[in-house]
Amino acid sequence: MIQNRFNAKEAEGLDDLGMRVYTSRLLGADQDLVLHGGGNTSVKIDDLLYVKGSGWDLGSIEKEGFSPTKMDALLSLLEYDTLSDSEMVRYQKEALMDKSAPNPSIEAILHALIPYKFVDHTHADAIVTISNTVNGKALIESIYGENYLIVPYVMPGFVLAKVIDEMTRGVEWESLEGMILLNHGVFTFDNDAKVSYDKMIETVARAEAYLEANAALDIEVPQEEAPYDLEALHLLLSEAKGYDVTLRLNRTSLARFFASQKDETLYHKGVLTPEHIIRTKRFPAVFEKNYQEELKNYIKNYEAYFSRHATDEIMLNPAPNWAVIRGVGALSIGRNEKEAKIIEDITSHTMKAILQGEKLGGYQSISEADSFAMEYWELEQMKLKGK
Repeated sequence: MIQNRFNAKEAEGLDDLGMRVYTSRLLGADQDLVLHGGGNTSVKIDDLLYVKGSGWDLGSIEKEGFSPTKMDALLSLLEYDTLSDSEMVRYQKEALMDKSAPNPSIEAILHALIPYKFVDHTHADAIVTISNTVNGKALIESIYGENYLIVPYVMPGFVLAKVIDEMTRGVEWESLEGMILLNHGVFTFDNDAKVSYDKMIETVARAEAYLEANAALDIEVPQEEAPYDLEALHLLLSEAKGYDVTLRLNRTSLARFFASQKDETLYHKGVLTPEHIIRTKRFPAVFEKNYQEELKNYIKNYEAYFSRHATDEIMLNPAPNWAVIRGVGALSIGRNEKEAKIIEDITSHTMKAILQGEKLGGYQSISEADSFAMEYWELEQMKLKGK
């Protein structure tokens, strides 16, 4: 369960930016809130928005990781009806007070729009798990009521900022405890860093309590592990990827339980949060009997998925980034140990979310079209190129 990690003695004497660093790190220390670069935070100081810069991780961020950006310049972008990704990035860079600072977060405009000094945004597992269900919107509304703005899923960045700008016209911000972004995450805010952080912890705790009461997992691990050939998979996947892959086999109780489900449709339920797709693809491969044929089918299905949605994009490598080995566990497939470990962390959270979501009536991630848009979104692909 989530814990409030705020320590008054540690926070004593910190200025606004120092406090922003401190509470950001508290959020980043919890993988159930922030996982591998997810989430972002900001603080407004005078006429500048100090927002998390691209490439920085909340768990280890320093003052230099916050991009000082002119507030008026960011807010003026909301006057546009549409704005391309490249235009948004260019305008945000032009608004930087320090040209050596990292590029502002893709959510910088939204952070500027929220009329509070401190703004926190996470992709809290518990909240996203509940919203990623067939009745997700209704469940979220029943848990959070009228004190939270419930925002339908739209692409992050400029589009999201425009939607929230329109939804909040005439709304008294003082009446809001936070915002729940369906299939995406949660925002909290306040003029006091501790209060905003406390709101985040309290908001997520409510979702965790709901899951504990309504979707607790009873994990039953198979007594016998199914046979498998990791060396054969290594050779096949290396050939498909075009480089010598690094494999990590997750045989935790959760992974073995997930890999032993009778209902194989669970393996095609989609991602936990949209940005995970650039690491994991939408689905894992499933290996059980004929590895070569199963891999061939996965690649064929990925190519068909690409054809259904592509306009002028160039197809990424169609081989899987993770796989379920039936009766054994989950396999992460990376270029190196670091990448494989990131994929393993993300898929561990995903497996748990899918199993819990099924107990709430059925897990349902974002649509195939939205998944493709996110997987091939220029701004997300930039993240991978920076790693």
